[in-house]
Amino acid sequence: MPETFFTLRWPDGTVERCYSPSGVVAELFSPGTSYPLKDFLNRARIALVRASNRVEAKYGFACTSAMAELDRIEARSATFEGQPAAMVTCLEISQ
Repeated sequence: MPETFFTLRWPDGTVERCYSPSGVVAELFSPGTSYPLKDFLNRARIALVRASNRVEAKYGFACTSAMAELDRIEARSATFEGQPAAMVTCLEISQ
């Protein structure tokens, strides 16, 4: 289960490196692709919950780091909710 990092560009232009305990993010995001905020958030939830579930299946406990990353992404996304055209771009996925 390779640790994976994914780099995002938020609607305000800031760039942020995010963490996943699993490569599952590569199943839901593609580097160079922009996602409408709502779609991005849905994909992030699916990816990080799946990643946490994979950790739990292997080690017997959920991944608190994945859930903390999801909380951080949800909080950051909330700052753009009033912008219907807001897009989040996946810049890179790396292990």
